[in-house]
Amino acid sequence: MTQTAGPTAEDRTAVTEALGRLPRVVDLLAARAEEHDRDGTFPYQGIEAVHEAGLLTLTVGRRFGGPGGTLLDTVRVLAQLGRGDASVAVLTAFTLLQHAEQARTGAWPTAGYRRFLTESRRGPALVNTLRAEPGGAGPLPATVARWDGGAWLLTGRKSDCAGAEALAWMAVWARTEEEVPRVGAFLVRGDSEGVEIDPTWDQLGLRASAGHDVVLDGVRVAPEGALRLTVPGAASAAEQAADGTTRAWHDLALCAVQLGVARAAQEWLVRFLQQRTPANLTEPLATLPRYRTALGEIAAALIGAEELVHGLAAGIDRNEPEAVARTGAAQLLVNRAVTTAVQQAVSLTGNPGLSRRHPLERYLRDVLGGRTYFPADELVLDAIGRAALDRPAR
Repeated sequence: MTQTAGPTAEDRTAVTEALGRLPRVVDLLAARAEEHDRDGTFPYQGIEAVHEAGLLTLTVGRRFGGPGGTLLDTVRVLAQLGRGDASVAVLTAFTLLQHAEQARTGAWPTAGYRRFLTESRRGPALVNTLRAEPGGAGPLPATVARWDGGAWLLTGRKSDCAGAEALAWMAVWARTEEEVPRVGAFLVRGDSEGVEIDPTWDQLGLRASAGHDVVLDGVRVAPEGALRLTVPGAASAAEQAADGTTRAWHDLALCAVQLGVARAAQEWLVRFLQQRTPANLTEPLATLPRYRTALGEIAAALIGAEELVHGLAAGIDRNEPEAVARTGAAQLLVNRAVTTAVQQAVSLTGNPGLSRRHPLERYLRDVLGGRTYFPADELVLDAIGRAALDRPAR
């Protein structure tokens, strides 16, 4: 089932009001980001602030009573949240992506999704899709779903599960224990019997995002909680198109978080250059042409990356297949641009940029840590190369 009606003025008013509350939320996130990063503690207050501003449910479909926020709305929100606290932005991203996918496909059972929306009205309700497994991706998930005659029993381990300790729901990818295995997502409540959180997350960046392992031991899932079970390679053209749109939303949403972090780094660099006057100078570093030129390089790169993300997001909102096809390349280019920009900022500032007394070193770690949620560059480039070879010559 696809949402086709255009947004009403009232719908856009709800989105506009939520966007108007962003600056205050970003300030609240920034005030606590260093503390959560240093301690590796979960940012409950930050998530609460995002929820209270109406941003955690921005992409709930209009047919479900939500504002129906677009992908362009989503990337704008996530870029701003990324300026405040990248970990909160990532956790928000995965929840917004799940609501948006439900608005497009209606894959969740009606009763289950209504329950989720009720929880979302009472307080922050986080959800994430759990795909990654220890040892990397194989042809089939190692997590197994066995049918016991009345329910599916889920057993396995998932890794890099952002928000693991606070998820209301998990969409766990698994293969069925059948002669011809099928693969799909199984809806699991975070407090289900048989779910255990193994606190393995101790990464360089995004330290507050709680990307722990989730261990499932015979977790029961009702028949309607199995979403779109299909034999690998047997998906219909419509299903493949839906999967492509889901990947495109994921690519651009996480790129937006990265861009927000890079913009925060640029803003800190600007203040540093305006205020820093070395002992051998009488004017701040901002008065020197080489520093202004270097800052210009950073700003230009980020402008280009932002235009790419916003342009593709708007194209996807217009249902343009070509925009969907280009987000893999976009995420690679954006990640390279933001990583280089933040590294340049650190290089320009010298020792202060590497000190934990300043946020710049955290921005660098968060940008590097964000790559956890993207495929390796060589996989992206191989796919782009294959597509170029398959494209008929004009």
